[in-house]
Amino acid sequence: MGHHQLDELDEKILKMIINEARIPFLEIARVCNVSGAAIHQRIQKLTNLGIIKGSEFIVDHNKVGYETSAYMGLFLKDPEQFSHVVEALKKIPEVVECHYITGQYDLFIKLFAKNNQHLLQIIHSKLQPLGLARTETLISFKEAFRRQIPMDFEFKEE
Repeated sequence: MGHHQLDELDEKILKMIINEARIPFLEIARVCNVSGAAIHQRIQKLTNLGIIKGSEFIVDHNKVGYETSAYMGLFLKDPEQFSHVVEALKKIPEVVECHYITGQYDLFIKLFAKNNQHLLQIIHSKLQPLGLARTETLISFKEAFRRQIPMDFEFKEE
């Protein structure tokens, strides 16, 4: 994995946009005591390096009717089918994350369902046909918190 050397201005910019992705560039420029053009160039550089991977709006899944948040460990019948299963999981809109992990599971996913009945339907009609030996499901009652990685460490050049 490539690491990149960031200077103090890059780190200051990252800290500000992590806290508020929609902060105007001119506000960042004012705080950093540089021009708006300089901030624009730095943001573009950080994006081109892959350090910044865009910005997003976070939708409250409960408020749009997806009341069940679940994490699932997937056991594949044929572990050689990893890439096929991952591609199929990408086509299931309720699956929002998929991870290759260590430990007992072959894959670990996060998904949202409208309710427990909908979750059961997703498991039976969308997940089981992918060639799963079995699944292990953990339902989240409530997200305690979520945050970005802290910006108090140093990046090193590859």
